[in-house]
Amino acid sequence: MRAPIPTLSLLAPLLLVACGDPAPTYVDQAWVRVSPNKDSPSAGYFTAHAGETAVTLRGVLTDRALRVEMHESVNEGGVMKMKPIDSVDIPAKGKVVFAPGGKHIMLWGVNPDAVAQGKMPLTFLFSNGDRIIVDAVVQKPGAAAAAGGGPANEHEGH
Repeated sequence: MRAPIPTLSLLAPLLLVACGDPAPTYVDQAWVRVSPNKDSPSAGYFTAHAGETAVTLRGVLTDRALRVEMHESVNEGGVMKMKPIDSVDIPAKGKVVFAPGGKHIMLWGVNPDAVAQGKMPLTFLFSNGDRIIVDAVVQKPGAAAAAGGGPANEHEGH
């Protein structure tokens, strides 16, 4: 009867993992590139991760900007254009990256205090009811790209 005890002790951690909480929906790597022109929108980037089930990102809010919209850069006949998007599906255990040259958020009228503080809270609204608040790093105008490069001002001429 000694053999089952060592076997059970090896299996116990696996059984505990199986009983743990399901993987959560979360957002990380959030940052905002402030436009050097106060009349042009700034751009925000992040990575949204789904948990055990698929989820839809329905919007992003902040009280540190006058308006926030989700957009996507698309190539139409060799011309890059930006189009608003209402929502983004994230597959179960998957992720969607909002990065320069692709999906991103546009922020109009970024509060100068957020720029001075170097961060701003963003609230992400998901179809499962989650409202996730993440502090995005605010990159001042003219600073080198924080996470992934891209054009100096994604919304020039937008």
